[in-house]
Amino acid sequence: MKFNWNNPYPTIRVPVMGRNVVSTSHPFAAQAGLKIIQQGGNAIDAAIAAAAALMIVEPVSNGLGSDCFAIVWDGKELHGLNSSGVAPQAWNPEYFSKKYGTDANGLADRPKRGWDSVTVPGALAGWEELHRRFGSLPLGDLLQPAIEIAERGYAMAPVVAHKWAAAIPELRDQPGFAQAFMPHGRAPEIGEIFRFEAAAKTFKKIAKSGIREFYEGEIAQSIASYANSNGGAMTLGDLAAYRPDWVGTIKQDIKAADGKTYSMHEIPPNGQGIGALIALGILQNFDLASLPLDGVQSQHLQIEAMKLAFADVYKYVADPRSMEVIPEQMLDPDYLAQRAKLINPNKATHFNFGLPQSGGTIYLSATDEQGRMISFIQSNYMGFGSGVVVPDWGVSLQNRGFGFSMDPQSANVVAGGKRPFHTIIPAFLTRQEGDINVPQMSFGVMGGDMQPQGHLQTVLRMLSYRQQPQAACDAPRWKVNRDFSLDVEANMNADTVQGLSDLGHTLKKIDDPYMDFGAGQFIWRLSDDIEDGYIAASDPRRDGQAAVY
Repeated sequence: MKFNWNNPYPTIRVPVMGRNVVSTSHPFAAQAGLKIIQQGGNAIDAAIAAAAALMIVEPVSNGLGSDCFAIVWDGKELHGLNSSGVAPQAWNPEYFSKKYGTDANGLADRPKRGWDSVTVPGALAGWEELHRRFGSLPLGDLLQPAIEIAERGYAMAPVVAHKWAAAIPELRDQPGFAQAFMPHGRAPEIGEIFRFEAAAKTFKKIAKSGIREFYEGEIAQSIASYANSNGGAMTLGDLAAYRPDWVGTIKQDIKAADGKTYSMHEIPPNGQGIGALIALGILQNFDLASLPLDGVQSQHLQIEAMKLAFADVYKYVADPRSMEVIPEQMLDPDYLAQRAKLINPNKATHFNFGLPQSGGTIYLSATDEQGRMISFIQSNYMGFGSGVVVPDWGVSLQNRGFGFSMDPQSANVVAGGKRPFHTIIPAFLTRQEGDINVPQMSFGVMGGDMQPQGHLQTVLRMLSYRQQPQAACDAPRWKVNRDFSLDVEANMNADTVQGLSDLGHTLKKIDDPYMDFGAGQFIWRLSDDIEDGYIAASDPRRDGQAAVY
């Protein structure tokens, strides 16, 4: 791909290039990963080190009780890892209705925070699988940068400090939260030093005894005991039984402006990555590249395709063991061509789901000069997640259980041992050269439902319009909401915004520096000659950093 290197958007960022790259949302994490590569580790080692560091420097987004997903190019082929947690065995709709009552529709109520929003944490088990299969340095070495940061402390970054303070009113009374995250009876202020000795203790423990200590040993016993004493359902058996799954990837092809065919890869459900692929497949039925890049018609078609995708995602995506349809049916080209016909080029539409034929988050990417690449994401879901923190170990637990439905008719209905609908999705791009898939880009974005939308918008800018990666990151974005209304960034072209409004889109311009329109990291492979290295672009909507050499 020969990019247009002009950047038409206001920015202070330029692409960075290197043979080894670690790109994260915090400079300390990027440095931690690059340090591991300099010590002889590979890209997967670096990703684990960076992920551990991010649990320390961005606890508002992820922690020891997170989930994770990863897509790995091992130098020859792609691998997809689903390390999202499962519900405690005790969970079902009756469990919640007896405890919390029912709503106006007769469905069980459930809490958004607290122990009854916590599924079994999957992130550390995911690290264990990645390290077992691809790691080159001892696990203990990979955790040393995070341990040092946690013990010495670090100065609070502006974005992290803002999100931290915003979470205090809702979470301060959750078990263990104030002890861990209100060291002075409040949130740390910008530039203030924060130390996380409890998390350092956990990292030291698993560096010595292995990650199964978290699921079967002393740490697991503490988690289960704390759940029991605070009304939670999670048991030692729930923790000990948990294992991640190698699930491969699902993909959608796109014919790019350079005449070549690229494939965008996502993790299959229970995540929403299939939404980006559905929208991309729908758009293959239009000549998008013939339309002005930032014009009304190009943006309208993308928005409508994304709305069609979400209509199906919210209806069908769940733990794959309970889905009514399989991903291949949802991605069938004939089905997507029929869905494309529903788009009115002159009017916004509120779409319903179709009928396929039966049959708070951090993202990072790392590559090395041997050709390995990893797209990695981990999250506590809503900011600090459940708000629950296990004393003495610094284990802040996600609230992914809130992603379940309480409707017995839903494929996503809560059940013990089941994975909930998940928002976090890593992505990967390959290029087809004959019968060979060539790795092209490891990428991802943060921000709940914005993630598949960010994947779609940035990839189309690069492949259909030849925008260079940093320009594609800097470009103003739109975001389809659950009610199909539309948020647009304040710097979007005024004529485009007016044109979208004229087509019937319900619009709101957002001028909030902390609004997450899909901040992320993008690492593009320059050529087949790996000595040429990679281009790294970070999104200015977060403090994204790329460390390279």
